[in-house]
Amino acid sequence: MLRSLIAACAAVALLSAAGAAQASIIAYNATLSGPNEGNASPGVGFATFAFDGLANTVQIDAWFSGLTAPTTASHVHCCTAVPGAGTAGVATQVPNFTLFPLGVTSGTFSQLFDLSAASTYNPAFLTANGGTPASAEAVLLAGVVAGRAYLNIHTSAFPGGEIRGFLTAVPEPGAWALMIFGFGAVGATLRRRRAAFAFA
Repeated sequence: MLRSLIAACAAVALLSAAGAAQASIIAYNATLSGPNEGNASPGVGFATFAFDGLANTVQIDAWFSGLTAPTTASHVHCCTAVPGAGTAGVATQVPNFTLFPLGVTSGTFSQLFDLSAASTYNPAFLTANGGTPASAEAVLLAGVVAGRAYLNIHTSAFPGGEIRGFLTAVPEPGAWALMIFGFGAVGATLRRRRAAFAFA
């Protein structure tokens, strides 16, 4: 029984090491809505952020619809004082992401950004956070991890932002697999232990 438990733990450790070696890309989602921005807009949106720690890039893919007025800007704000609440200054390009669809009430957006380039950041955010792309990237990523960064979309009806959503971590498939495997190994060990006690 002890041997099988050790084998299960070794397998989990091996899978964890393999997963960590391939885990340079970390994904975050943002669900955008009017109530998240503090208004009654019926607009909705969803975005995924895939941060690549080896390439120092972020791939942003988003869609939105139902806005009450045409879009005027979109960007990421960071870092709020409290996770999941409050407001913060613009961290990324101003007034909006390059190629973000403007003048529409619905649309999609897909763009890869170089986090090691000064042009990816709001100059004010860059200056306030060390003055280099590396220091700005570190602050932005720390804010994202802490739940203190949000994406919003501004419109002519809501110049301060019509819809927004805080970035939240997406569990990796490997992490789910490890967790399920771990629960299974523990469950199997407990069943064997109960069976051994029943026959004792």
